[in-house]
Amino acid sequence: MAKTHQSARPNQLFRNLNSKIASLPMIFVALVIFLGGSVWTVIYSFTNSRLLPRATFVGLDQYERLWGSARWLISIQNLAIYGILSLIFSLVVGFVLAALMDQKIRFENVFRTIFLYPFALSFIVTGLVWQWILNPEFGIQHIVRSLGWETFEFNPVYDPDIVIYGIVIAGLWQGTGLVMCLMLAGLRGIDEDIWKASRVDGIPMWRTYIFIVIPMMRPVFITTLVIIASGIVKLYDLVVAQTSGGPGNASEVPAKYVYDYMFQAQNLGQGFAASTMMLLTVAIIIVPWAYLEFGGRKRG
Repeated sequence: MAKTHQSARPNQLFRNLNSKIASLPMIFVALVIFLGGSVWTVIYSFTNSRLLPRATFVGLDQYERLWGSARWLISIQNLAIYGILSLIFSLVVGFVLAALMDQKIRFENVFRTIFLYPFALSFIVTGLVWQWILNPEFGIQHIVRSLGWETFEFNPVYDPDIVIYGIVIAGLWQGTGLVMCLMLAGLRGIDEDIWKASRVDGIPMWRTYIFIVIPMMRPVFITTLVIIASGIVKLYDLVVAQTSGGPGNASEVPAKYVYDYMFQAQNLGQGFAASTMMLLTVAIIIVPWAYLEFGGRKRG
């Protein structure tokens, strides 16, 4: 019996050998480039590296400068505003559009293409387009005033108090279509018998969605949240194209702060410190979720 158990191990080792060999480049990239690069960035965030990395350690000096910088605090605030609003409105609007599409409407393919088309554009194009749309001289404000509302004001390009909300609008315009398609795929996977049973029992449609359909779509929501969160953390090109971080530093975001200090101010140490804080923020969010998701599943 022991010999049979021992002979089974080599067979399991060579099972799906081609798939394991094909995954070696991905494993190498993940370990050496991603993990190795992250560790290297954290180590050199404790140095006074300027134009080139140098191993002259200065303790927490870079982090003290970072959190004492008003520009960094503004970037964190802007990312929080953008992230919260993007998560809420992307999920709500995307799910509502998907629910409407799921009613077997006419010309569904046309509407689905129209809603998904902005996602095919780069953030640079999106930022430039919405810079024109939101420009007070010939954009929305100009059009509304030309219709007779002379006192109408909507200037999220040059007004520092609302500039981040203009970026939120542009981001939602581009990304909501993808969320709609993901949600629609999840809705199409719901068994028709559930809808028939709810109609027989006289359950309102909105209650069916909230208490039955949405809990069944939990994997779709998790996937969508991961996609949206990854776009929030790396927010950079949309801001650069639409506002260039202005007016002043009113629309600054962490990724732009990192880029400016590493490649323009030639202060690698400060850029590494900011990158490490972004990595720490992602870890604080991802690690508890992964533990609850996979650890709880194993215990169950």
